[in-house]
Amino acid sequence: MNAEPTRKYASRVVIYTRQGCHCCDNAAKLIQNFVSDISFVDIDQDPKLRQKFDTTVPVVEINGKIRFRGKVEPLLLKRVLAAEEEANSPSHTS
Repeated sequence: MNAEPTRKYASRVVIYTRQGCHCCDNAAKLIQNFVSDISFVDIDQDPKLRQKFDTTVPVVEINGKIRFRGKVEPLLLKRVLAAEEEANSPSHTS
């Protein structure tokens, strides 16, 4: 089995969360293995966000796009981060 070290991606991640949410804590721990630029937004501090995301936290936004709601799947997270990096690389042609 390949014991590849964890790679850090350059994506900007926002995790919409709330206090006492163990799923949010788990998502944050997982994402911190792959990304350094993470912001946390407590949905209970903003009535509009609370209404929008109330029962779906954690909500994970990567480079401005919502990618996960409720649970973050590790393999899919790696694939999304790799695809985002490829799409945003200077050598990528449209």
